[in-house]
Amino acid sequence: MPPIQHFAPPAGIKSPPLSFATRTGDLLFVSGIPGFDDKGALADGFEAQFGFVVANIKRILDEAGATFRDLVKVNVLLTRASDVATMNVLYASAFGPAPYPARTTCVVQALPDPKMLIEIECVAQLQKA
Repeated sequence: MPPIQHFAPPAGIKSPPLSFATRTGDLLFVSGIPGFDDKGALADGFEAQFGFVVANIKRILDEAGATFRDLVKVNVLLTRASDVATMNVLYASAFGPAPYPARTTCVVQALPDPKMLIEIECVAQLQKA
């Protein structure tokens, strides 16, 4: 059995004790990714945070040799129900075109940083290791 491959956070990003993603076999598990910029700061506003979430997920997928088309499951965590409609529009553009991966969207009371408005985690199927 091949070893588990771990993907580190980008250089200069202060991260809690976790891998940004782990690969086992042909599955890539991407940790919940918030909307931080390349310096680790959270962007202001929902749309800006969503854009950075997508960019951060893309970086991980690129590093693993995958694309958004390889995603099989996505979990979206929002702190405001009022962002669901906007998220659906942005999501369709970023994760499309159809068919889309399976998805769960939850509105939660809070995320680890009070300024976090969204976090997305996902699973991708990769080529055999």
